[in-house]
Amino acid sequence: MVLSLLLVCISFSMLLLIQKKMNKKKNLPPGEMGFPWIGEMMQFYRAQLANRLYEDFVQPRIIKHGNIFKTRLMGEPTVVVSGSTANRFFLSNEFKLVVSSWPSASVQLMGKDCIMAKDGDRHRWLRSAFASCLTGPALENLIPKLCGAVEAHLDLHWGEKETVFLFNSVKVLMFSVVLECLFGIEAEQSLLDLFEKVLSGVFALPLDLPGCRFWKAKRARVKIGKALVCMVRERKEEIERRGRGRRGGEEGGLLLSLLVGGLIEGEISEEEVVDNVVLLVFAAHDTTAFAIAMMCRMLGCHPDCYARLLQEHLEISGSKRRGEKLTWEDIQKMEYTWQVSRESMRLFPPIFGSFRRAVVDIDYQGFIIPKGWKVLWTTYGTHYNPQYFQEPLTFDPSRFEDPVTPYAFIPFGGGPRLCVGYQLAKLNILIFIHFMVTRYEWSLIDPQEPIIMDPLPIPSHGMPIKITQKIL
Repeated sequence: MVLSLLLVCISFSMLLLIQKKMNKKKNLPPGEMGFPWIGEMMQFYRAQLANRLYEDFVQPRIIKHGNIFKTRLMGEPTVVVSGSTANRFFLSNEFKLVVSSWPSASVQLMGKDCIMAKDGDRHRWLRSAFASCLTGPALENLIPKLCGAVEAHLDLHWGEKETVFLFNSVKVLMFSVVLECLFGIEAEQSLLDLFEKVLSGVFALPLDLPGCRFWKAKRARVKIGKALVCMVRERKEEIERRGRGRRGGEEGGLLLSLLVGGLIEGEISEEEVVDNVVLLVFAAHDTTAFAIAMMCRMLGCHPDCYARLLQEHLEISGSKRRGEKLTWEDIQKMEYTWQVSRESMRLFPPIFGSFRRAVVDIDYQGFIIPKGWKVLWTTYGTHYNPQYFQEPLTFDPSRFEDPVTPYAFIPFGGGPRLCVGYQLAKLNILIFIHFMVTRYEWSLIDPQEPIIMDPLPIPSHGMPIKITQKIL
């Protein structure tokens, strides 16, 4: 046993010595790689679970090494970069110097054929399909549906209740909005439960063993896939029966009809349709719900900001006839509301960042990032930096009255992989806030409710609020 332990120690020492010599020879960024494979993964996970990834992991290493440092995460050498210059460099050079590189569990559960796992022509086709339904006139035409969905949800789930769990409620609403308004799929509770099980495993270790979180998530993903395949085939038969090609069936979900139209014309596979439906549902409902919850948290703690926001919406509602839906012009008037939303997302970004993989050796700021290494950019690296936002821990929506430094505010990413649902998320946030503040008086029950990671950031108790319905 003693001999075995001695051999292990000698092996580790030799590996560390070889690693140190290679690092010096290649002029790698400064930083600590830790033990082979394990690296600094435990420190990273602890900080992430506590929702203190920037404070406990990134910031101390920036102070020690600078805005670019190396580490080892999830078994792979990784370079962490911070600052608007770094964000611009790596996000704008997608497909040229780097490509998206999500953890194995995420790819398996979202689907290997979804847009986040695609490059080149496949990525461009899918992005174009999404954009045609999530921007411009198509998005404008969604406003009446979104208004109807929000009003129906409030009537059903809020009504004359005295207390509601805001985050939980909005998450259910956003799930329904994506499925029903974009895909024409009924948002049943059983389907939401399956999606929640899958979400719980997207950042878990990919251990496909009975009882493990990833194993449970994968089984739920199989059930979702089977259900969606049936729906896709039904839509395909419907469109073919009508003989209307890829433009058919728009009243039953424009985006799904467009994707199925591509399937009929041989531009996309059935697996790609299913995987991208799954991805968009995940990308839209949890993150938007968190953005709305944090916005309300900030408004509840800053009554002066809330008074100004409320006045903006009262002026809009005062110009409408009873029962008249919001219009695109009304949305454009919600300038201060969007400032509040952006400032809330600056302080509480729905995602912490994203991984890329170097496809060539990258020379950046005098350091070499070898081909195959991962690159991690984080939202906190600029959102909390006084270089870009004075007094960064202070809630100040007015800072967004003027343009901010490009690539400093990146809750939706940037470059070729800028979140394609960005405008839909904005629309959902503004419409929900409008009906919430004009129909209800409300207050936070616990303004200091902890934020936890499960696996994305969420209010630990679902953000309970007291409500009183206004007399319209």
